[in-house]
Amino acid sequence: MRLCDLSQKEVINICDCKCLGFVADVDIDPCSGCILTLLVPSCGKFFSIFGKKNEIAIPWGQVCKIGPDIILVEIPKPKG
Repeated sequence: MRLCDLSQKEVINICDCKCLGFVADVDIDPCSGCILTLLVPSCGKFFSIFGKKNEIAIPWGQVCKIGPDIILVEIPKPKG
């Protein structure tokens, strides 16, 4: 699977059923070639025009399933 294939899939958190966006980039271990994290842009205020543009780093271990259209991830809500 190529990055362009991943970037066309919507990332959904199964803990709260929220759409996180689409994969923008990945971090890869240069020694093993394995994916370490998926990077998904996080929208700031007003579609990132007036806010900060941050990324959500999703560790590969939190990826549950990659389907034809979506990527399901499990990111628990912080307690507090």
